[in-house]
Amino acid sequence: MDPLRIAIANDYEIVVEGLVQMLKPFEDRVTVVETVANEPVSQDVDIVLYDNFGQAHHKGLDIDVLLSQARAKHLVVYTWHIDPALVDIALDIGATGYLPKNLTADELVSALERIHGGEVVAPETSPDPQPGSGDWPGRTFGLSERESEIIALITQGLTNEQIADRAYLSINTVKSYIRTAYRKMGVRSRSQAVLWGIDHGFRPDRARHRVPDDET
Repeated sequence: MDPLRIAIANDYEIVVEGLVQMLKPFEDRVTVVETVANEPVSQDVDIVLYDNFGQAHHKGLDIDVLLSQARAKHLVVYTWHIDPALVDIALDIGATGYLPKNLTADELVSALERIHGGEVVAPETSPDPQPGSGDWPGRTFGLSERESEIIALITQGLTNEQIADRAYLSINTVKSYIRTAYRKMGVRSRSQAVLWGIDHGFRPDRARHRVPDDET
């Protein structure tokens, strides 16, 4: 059986590249033919794997557009936000899979194969998973992926209340992530955090990378 052809989409190039590296050992089962950051997927694929770092919700996600641009059979959301309400939103608007980031690489590939085979795969419970691998802005400075997500949203100009709404977190939890992130970043104010974020890769990227046909 030929490997699945997948495209990875996100706002941050470092995030999609981290996921590419995570999937490399499984090239006999999945082939990443394109990665995009704030650009449409430009070729036919079996699955668009949408990593929602820096988005935190799916209310504005136009899955029909993503699927039509890519001429893809499936769109799968890959996230650590697995609140049942978010799962329902994504599936209601057309996603055929919703996968948490605590999956191992092998489990992720197996889930993609099941989705391609016709299953709708989504978590049945709502723990708060810890990401197992991949990359994200701020990792080299000691920020967890969740802290980095909060800083990404701050850099984009969102208020604490907007972040709490998007991430389905309490306002106190958001403030707690902000405090721990600020300590690691060495900043004390929101304006300093925004400038730090701009200087350290927290502004969304715009990029596309297609793998040449002779490499797939």
